[in-house]
Amino acid sequence: METNSFEISGQIVDVVSRRIFPGRLTIENGRITSISEESDALGPYILPGLIDAHIHIESSMLIPSEFARMAVVHGTVATVSDPHEIGNVLGIEGVNFMIRNGKKVPFRFYFGAPSCVPATGFETAGANIGLEEIDSLLKSDDIHYLSEMMNFPGVLFNDQEVMQKLALAKKYNKPVDGHAPGVNGVQAAAYAGAGITTDHECFTMEEAIDKVKFGMSILIREGSAAKNFDALAGLIDLYPDQVMFCSDDKHPNDLVKGHIDQLIRRSFALGFDRMNVLRACTVNPVKHYNLDSGLLQEGDTADFIIVDNLDDFIVRQTFIEGRKVAEYGQSFIPSVHEKPVNNFNANSITENSLKVPVAEGQLKVIECYDGQLITGQRLTDPICLNGFVCSDPGHDILKIVVKNRYSDAMPTIGFISGFGLKRGAMASSVAHDSHNIISVGADDRSIVEAMNLVIESKGGISVVDGSEIFLLPLPYAGIMSGEDGWKVAESYERIDEKAKNLGSTLRAPYMTLSFMALLVIPDLKLGDRGLFDGKTFSFTELWEK
Repeated sequence: METNSFEISGQIVDVVSRRIFPGRLTIENGRITSISEESDALGPYILPGLIDAHIHIESSMLIPSEFARMAVVHGTVATVSDPHEIGNVLGIEGVNFMIRNGKKVPFRFYFGAPSCVPATGFETAGANIGLEEIDSLLKSDDIHYLSEMMNFPGVLFNDQEVMQKLALAKKYNKPVDGHAPGVNGVQAAAYAGAGITTDHECFTMEEAIDKVKFGMSILIREGSAAKNFDALAGLIDLYPDQVMFCSDDKHPNDLVKGHIDQLIRRSFALGFDRMNVLRACTVNPVKHYNLDSGLLQEGDTADFIIVDNLDDFIVRQTFIEGRKVAEYGQSFIPSVHEKPVNNFNANSITENSLKVPVAEGQLKVIECYDGQLITGQRLTDPICLNGFVCSDPGHDILKIVVKNRYSDAMPTIGFISGFGLKRGAMASSVAHDSHNIISVGADDRSIVEAMNLVIESKGGISVVDGSEIFLLPLPYAGIMSGEDGWKVAESYERIDEKAKNLGSTLRAPYMTLSFMALLVIPDLKLGDRGLFDGKTFSFTELWEK
């Protein structure tokens, strides 16, 4: 990596010692060799670079190198990155792709070993990462932790394989990330007692405080779909040493607007202690994950940012290992061209495959909520035609369809409310966690057309509005693009707008759609093998008799 030797003066924000003082940094060969206090030093504020404590890079729809180009503009120098998404598509080959690509740019990607591939045994994934593979990953210096343990029932009931995975993390002295929405009390104590140290799935203050008391750190998440900052921000001053900031999932158009810097501004505006806020995205993740990202101390790597003032917190410049990687909204990281890797073997579908015969009882409907991964369920009397159940846009009850992308299989069909589409359909091969093809629509013809667009391109997101069709191809594992990040963001913004023009009132309809197949999050979801009850962790019937 190209580095420089230089000096820089300003107001040094020492987050380790919790003080701000005028001073001068001397940087040589990518490291801070000295820090001197100078009473007359003028200039902007100098701070450690920002860290996203939990993110799936794949959900930006960008390969790591393109994500880095965009993130540094907002002062992000590092991410604690879970390659779980590509792991479900390509296994270790996918994880290694992310590591190799990330190393080609000046950015600190701290990847973990995916702990739950496949996420459950109730859906079809493209790969399996078992004990042997996890052992191989964890012993590598390129892997820094065991990624989120989503199989919290397995932890609570001492599943043998789950406990062996946790033991491997302990063997290599690497932390374990958690994922236990709604788990509290005795169960939270058992979950934490198994060696799991974080959770980013808390959606109430009561749940978060419960887990903090059992020794867990809480990652306050604000992503494109799941937004928990408003509910959890009070933790910043209540438990400052056990709080970190993360995005989890960040779509490209949102990444254009900001990243962790947005949470800093919001926290400052709410009056939280500034050092507590800054430590949540610098000191705390560095200490928790044992990262080598610099903290603006003598001997540290020169990973820092410059802002004009702490009120507006607009990032002027970003440096990684002494190299200026962004300035005034412009990224200096070059694009990296890679050969796509993929695993996509689905055949096209027809309208006949989407027919749902009327049956006895009431129809179970998934209820999706804006800004949440959790869903509800309700019962209804459906609209029927010629003995088959139809979408009912007038009452916001739409068909939702999931199709296996890894081998030829019939699609599964459910019904959902909350999307609000009045016409047309949208589809995506970004569908957590197995990334099969998912679609929601107001009529069968539009659903078929939207899904077949994704199938023909071997990955992407699409929208169909009558004779108008739109597609954003995602050739890397069917979930990422290698094109210029800003152009991808622009394309995504257009297709997102088209989906909203169909009637959706969701802030991020594609991100929300991608989570409707996430079986590990309650209450009701649809996988490629059927309708799934996340509370009982079992399949359920479409009809309630």
